[in-house]
Amino acid sequence: MKFITLSLVTILLSMGYPVMAQSEEVTSSASHPVAIAMISIIALLAFVILLLGNVMISSYSIYRKRNQNSGLKTILLFLLSTLAGHTALAQEATTASASIVANEWVPGLSNTAVIFMISIIILELIIIFYMVSVFRYFTKLKKVPSEAGVPQKKFAWFEKLNRTKTIDAKSEEAYNLGHDYDGIQELDNPTPPWWQWGFVASGIFAVIYLWVYFVSHSAPNQYQELQIANTKAEEKIKAFMANSANNIDENTVTYLGDTKDLDEGKKLFTTNCAACHGTDGGGIVGPNLTDKYWLHGGSIQNIFKTIKYGVPEKGMKSWKEDFTPKQIAQLASFVHSLQGTKPNNPKEPQGDIYEGK
Repeated sequence: MKFITLSLVTILLSMGYPVMAQSEEVTSSASHPVAIAMISIIALLAFVILLLGNVMISSYSIYRKRNQNSGLKTILLFLLSTLAGHTALAQEATTASASIVANEWVPGLSNTAVIFMISIIILELIIIFYMVSVFRYFTKLKKVPSEAGVPQKKFAWFEKLNRTKTIDAKSEEAYNLGHDYDGIQELDNPTPPWWQWGFVASGIFAVIYLWVYFVSHSAPNQYQELQIANTKAEEKIKAFMANSANNIDENTVTYLGDTKDLDEGKKLFTTNCAACHGTDGGGIVGPNLTDKYWLHGGSIQNIFKTIKYGVPEKGMKSWKEDFTPKQIAQLASFVHSLQGTKPNNPKEPQGDIYEGK
């Protein structure tokens, strides 16, 4: 009856066909990172199944030599299980596909695709499990019993962790694989499970990494990450500088001698101040801004304060609601730069002499 395991393998394989018929959305979701990871796992497990299949073929040839009359029975069981799988499971897979809810479990990936790929992964794991079981049955690998009255050596948790075999000199022949190289003989003592799964995990990671960063380009590589980080840093610097510029007041303002700042200040002066002070700063209704005499102080801080708060009693409005602190600093810097220039028709001096820079 142990041949039923082969039938179960074939039934599981047949489950994939009706599900595929209901999963046309999988191909449209293949560019999703989660889908890429799951497809990579499916491909890797399929490769493992292929390798196990080749091993099973070899082990079956050994088993057939031991059981000459079992070949026909095995073939019949495979055929019957294949037919049963196609007929009995087609309706069940169709019903499960139709009952999928509308809400997406993974954003950007349809539930049909998720169920399909998870089902395939589980299916492949079950197939691998049964193939290993059948392989053990074909080869009839059994532990060599210890001699009567001789206690078998144990290493407790370490052996359990590594699943190693404690073999004495008398038992080596039963585990000898027949491979000899310079007197070194190979025994049937496989690598520990943690090492095997670590190797499998590294292979899965390598496939996913290769696909994500070099095939689908669905995630940035280290150079692109550096470029993105630099771009974000530049944006933060600009935002900080803009915020710092708007934190200027009459106590922290400094003279802006840059050509760009002076040009911006000149534009603001020509548009908003020339009507009272003249386009060259010589003064009309307002005072002359080119000489050393100032009514409210001639320092850059005094000029900034005068523009910001205005002089309502003398007809000058406050500009703090019209200009940003940076614009007021640019305007004050331009007015400051007019000192010492020669206007066409300067107004008589007003105020006190300012000798500072």
